[in-house]
Amino acid sequence: MSPARLEAFSDGVIAVIITIMVLELKVPGPDGVAGVRAVLPTLFLYLLTFVQIGIYWVNHHYLVDEVETVSHGILWANLIFLFCLSLFPFATDWIGVKGLTSFNTALYATVSIFPGLSYMGLWSQIRAQSTAPEHATWGKQIASVALYLAAIPAAYYKPAASLALIGVVAILWLLPPKVEASSN
Repeated sequence: MSPARLEAFSDGVIAVIITIMVLELKVPGPDGVAGVRAVLPTLFLYLLTFVQIGIYWVNHHYLVDEVETVSHGILWANLIFLFCLSLFPFATDWIGVKGLTSFNTALYATVSIFPGLSYMGLWSQIRAQSTAPEHATWGKQIASVALYLAAIPAAYYKPAASLALIGVVAILWLLPPKVEASSN
């Protein structure tokens, strides 16, 4: 399999994940400002989740650019990553239906850990056979997972604090990677 096929398959799965999320958004009962106010928390969570998935999509492209040959390990690591990413619509909808409680936010933070860990596994598989400059560091990936882990107990302190920690991870990854300049 070529890296282009791996990338195209992953793009398709990620597009379906985002589509499922938007289909879960429901029109509120009341009209006008009251209706908008009623769905603001859901829209914020949808935005946060969309940004997280988008960041993984962008970084997945950077990562696949580093692939020289697609191995069996890369295929499985990629599938595991996509599976973990596909849990986001479930966790997002859970809060949308059940509300922003401590347990629900802790569940969302827990689900956020899985794509982070599985991306590290995929990154390791690709980096083991790549000579291209890395687009991300172990430190940044470990810091992200640590912030997700911290968001779980933070959810029991204050759900908004938990979501803020998850937002910090997003901010960490919004900046483009520093690519080493090639020397001629």
